[in-house]
Amino acid sequence: LVLNEKFKGRKIARSIIVFPWATSLVVQASVWNYIIKYEYGNLNNILLNLGIIKEAINWRSSFQIEFVWECWVGIFVTIPFVCFTVLSGLQSIDATYYEAAKVDGASVFQRIMNIDIPALLPMVILNLIMSAGSLMNVGFEKVWLLQTDLNKATSDVIAVYVYQQGIESAKYSYSTAVSLFNTAINLILLVVVNMISKKVSDVDFV
Repeated sequence: LVLNEKFKGRKIARSIIVFPWATSLVVQASVWNYIIKYEYGNLNNILLNLGIIKEAINWRSSFQIEFVWECWVGIFVTIPFVCFTVLSGLQSIDATYYEAAKVDGASVFQRIMNIDIPALLPMVILNLIMSAGSLMNVGFEKVWLLQTDLNKATSDVIAVYVYQQGIESAKYSYSTAVSLFNTAINLILLVVVNMISKKVSDVDFV
């Protein structure tokens, strides 16, 4: 909503938002791996200098916490795509709807609920489809670069698990079976999302 408004420096703001999307996942994972380092990570340095903490924190003290960081990096690199698909939806809304809403005395919240959200449903469905397709294929590089001990990790995603079983353990048949199972799950997710998208494809403004 903010990026859809006209303000000084909007192009710069949009460029900053798209930056994570413009860099590779390997670079993103490497940067975040450096940020959360226990010994010399930027996050600890900033918090120490601000006086928020008195000693460095081990941000990866357990594999469960590592998994949270992996999820965050996955969300962080997805923000630009979601942001700009939603922004394109906002820019496609006819201005007459907003003018009519203002004449009727609708508040900002009412305009968002009754105009923006219904109009953005196709964009939301598009993001759901894209997310469903990549949900079971979480970036291998994010997990590989962020985890501290892959051999004992409890937060393995399927991509890493297949690699470990097929390449490191030479269980080629087993890793192939897991990959095919993953493909089947992906197809089921896409079918479900596609069914949902058909039900909300016709948008009516309230």
